[in-house]
Amino acid sequence: MSDVTVPASLGFDPERLGRIEPFLRDAYLDAGRLPMMQLLVARDGQPVYAARMGTMGEGRGPLRDDALFRIASMTKPITSIAFMQLVEQCKVALEDPVTKVLPEFADLRVYAGGGGSSPFVPGKAAGPMRFVDLLTHMSGLTYGLQNRTNLDAVYRENNFDFARAHLSSEEYIARLSKLPLEFSPGERWNYSVATDVLGIAVERISGMRLGDYFAQHIFAPLGMTDTRFGVAEGEAERLVDAYQYLPGQPAKLIDAGPTSKLNQPGTFDSGGGGLIGTLADYHRFAAMLVNGGALDGARIVSPKTLALMTANHLPGGQDLTQLSQSLFSESQNAGVGFGLGFACVIDPAKTLMPASKGEFYWGGAYSTAFFVDPVEGITMVFMTQVYPSSAYPIRRQLKTLIYSALADSRA
Repeated sequence: MSDVTVPASLGFDPERLGRIEPFLRDAYLDAGRLPMMQLLVARDGQPVYAARMGTMGEGRGPLRDDALFRIASMTKPITSIAFMQLVEQCKVALEDPVTKVLPEFADLRVYAGGGGSSPFVPGKAAGPMRFVDLLTHMSGLTYGLQNRTNLDAVYRENNFDFARAHLSSEEYIARLSKLPLEFSPGERWNYSVATDVLGIAVERISGMRLGDYFAQHIFAPLGMTDTRFGVAEGEAERLVDAYQYLPGQPAKLIDAGPTSKLNQPGTFDSGGGGLIGTLADYHRFAAMLVNGGALDGARIVSPKTLALMTANHLPGGQDLTQLSQSLFSESQNAGVGFGLGFACVIDPAKTLMPASKGEFYWGGAYSTAFFVDPVEGITMVFMTQVYPSSAYPIRRQLKTLIYSALADSRA
């Protein structure tokens, strides 16, 4: 991304922006914590700061400008936008029961014990699961990575979190719908496979495979030419290596890009975490969001739809500290609510970070991140590739550095 606008013309202090790269090099790259990083900060869709450092991976060359990253849960906002496009066409409604599209969920029960070496205890009947419950992570579903209960363990046994190579969409729903829920839909917040289920609903409503739907209705209109499920044929060298955090040690290689299974076709398009893409592509997605749902003449969703998606939908205006039971999610909890596919800042002071009320964001398990601040017109996209994203406070640090360089606030 070489076409960076003069920062001062868009209200940023260039000298203060200049603190970002030395900090990242010293704290993360040279320390062996993150092997590569790519960052783009923009205002009103115009880039004001870009940085790229590190390598493509183990024994590989410098990080390419067009490097491909596993964006993991940054897939979720895209899936949520896709579903809301169908809502806009009245093909489905937020209050509709999930069974309208996914009848397999007709007899849901609440987890009451058991599992592991014994059968699940028959639980009470769950209330109806609605599509809004999937979008807000209040469905009662869970993730195996939560690692709290025997129900989470069964998710791990079925590998629901990473189903790309071993299940089809139909098999995924058939297995998942037979398991009890953590709680009756709408009662609590739990980060989960809900967005994978939402992606399957998009497939059934549209009659298209999820990746094909994205390509036609989101990626092509936005010019996101390098984002897809899996890696395009002949592009394996563009995929960066993936690493895992080890306490007190350099990150450990867990998936080399050129030999990754992501270079082979998958059977399941994971709406919750399966996309591969570039920083430049996700910047275009973020630019569409900060611009109220449109970019360069392409309208993806209406401004009112986007406003609904980025409002807090947690009951009684609560934040995640009051409602979440997750051990892990891609969000800080204090002062943060949750909308339809995005975390949203509802009380900046409680976050203990510079922020704007109404800012929204999410991240991915490999420590990728983005945020959109509609008040200031600021977007940030950050790419790296170390699992899990809870390893380092880099998201907080990036926000602090970016906002400390903002000289002309619109608040």
